[in-house]
Amino acid sequence: MRAASSATPSSREGATVTLTSPAPGAALRPARTRRPWFGALMLRLHFFAGILVGPFILIAAVSGALYAVAPTLEQIVYAHELRAPATAERLTLAEQIRIAEEHVDSGPGADGATLAAVRPAPGPGDTSRIMFAQEGLGSSESRAVFVDPGTGEIRGDLTVYGTSGSLPLRTWISNLHRTLHLGDLGRNYSELAASWLGIVALAGLVLWIVRIRKARVRRDLVRPNRAHTGYRRLFGWHTSVGIWVLLGALFLSATGITWSQYAGANVSNLRAALDWTGPALRTTLGEEADAPVDEHAAHRGAVSAPTGAANPATFDAVLAIAQRANVNTGQVEIAPPAEAGMAWTVREIKTGFPTEGDRLAIDGSSMQITDRIDFADLPLAAKLADWGVSLHMGVLFGPLNQIVLLLIATGITTMVVLGYAMWWKRRPTHAPSRLVGSTPRRGALRDAPWWGLGAVVAASALIGLWLPLIGWTLVGFVVIDTAIGVVKSRTSVS
Repeated sequence: MRAASSATPSSREGATVTLTSPAPGAALRPARTRRPWFGALMLRLHFFAGILVGPFILIAAVSGALYAVAPTLEQIVYAHELRAPATAERLTLAEQIRIAEEHVDSGPGADGATLAAVRPAPGPGDTSRIMFAQEGLGSSESRAVFVDPGTGEIRGDLTVYGTSGSLPLRTWISNLHRTLHLGDLGRNYSELAASWLGIVALAGLVLWIVRIRKARVRRDLVRPNRAHTGYRRLFGWHTSVGIWVLLGALFLSATGITWSQYAGANVSNLRAALDWTGPALRTTLGEEADAPVDEHAAHRGAVSAPTGAANPATFDAVLAIAQRANVNTGQVEIAPPAEAGMAWTVREIKTGFPTEGDRLAIDGSSMQITDRIDFADLPLAAKLADWGVSLHMGVLFGPLNQIVLLLIATGITTMVVLGYAMWWKRRPTHAPSRLVGSTPRRGALRDAPWWGLGAVVAASALIGLWLPLIGWTLVGFVVIDTAIGVVKSRTSVS
């Protein structure tokens, strides 16, 4: 007579155990089947990363929300410096430069100030920026004197930063977001947050897919159910907000990594290896400079000798040549030669879409164009990188870009807070001394097939090499997880 088979869950392991007919003379032996392991692994990864790295992501999200609206705040706070009454008359760049130089010469630090670049007023009602290199300024910083192009009035004198020309408020917010004002040490925080944000988001997506396939009411995983209370309500909001900001979180993670200290170097090396970078503007003058002659050189006006000296009158001539070539936007920067044997450069700095980034190198003695780079001719990957940076900074689409970034940053902040609230809500009611809930079950990898275990190890190694801070913190997670397991096993034995 054949024994009937039955399936009962193991009270200790939670696995399905099947009793089969034994061979003659043999005892009944349970055959253990594998439990789903990948979802459990993603849950544990999502949990530990959210708990341990959550504070860094939270800080990055809050400061990122402030950074998203920084361009608009800058326009409001520095309206006097950036704007001037529109007039029919307009001074030449040479006249504006001389006014700025007189202002600098009459103030402190005049001996160490050198004319470095000029950003002409892009339109009526805007001011020009006459920028100086000066002792005591930090890396990528310059002193900008804001001049009314109509009257020559000095509207302001501020320190500006980088190619974006950010003013002190936006620079302060940017440094808060990138480094917490801790220098290179602080860059580790932002790299950690940017690296793990993408991992946490992808793990959350896996969990969302697993749950929505099993859910009876799937819309509760897309928008929160107001009828739910307690933990289920928190979980509904966490899940719904997460799926709506998923793409934005992945974008911010990817673009943020490109600015990072360690992973960013890997990204730069990969782009260079795949030829995904734009060419560098050649500014060295010499016989090898195969330069076309500018047809309008006869109308160039005053010129400067190739000694590195910046003749104010040359700025007008250089700009005129650039405008006849490929500079078709009012937002430009003109830089004199950094030293003898170098060319003048003119580049478009417009950040709104469609991005303008044309650049020219001009010989200051012959007024010949020695090199030219048109944004339209750049590789698609280089354009995407440029657009990605502008989008991350909130300047690609103006206020609309900033509003979307603000919503995404607010959503990420909300998810982190809800995650901690859920952890607290799951604390056991029979143990008042415990302030937080238990961790997801251990042993997911023990249930994985050999190929699954191998895939996890290989993926972890590759990610750790590509994103070094993830590698180190992942090792930390394993150590913490092992310690928790040892403590639990000793407690259960005692």
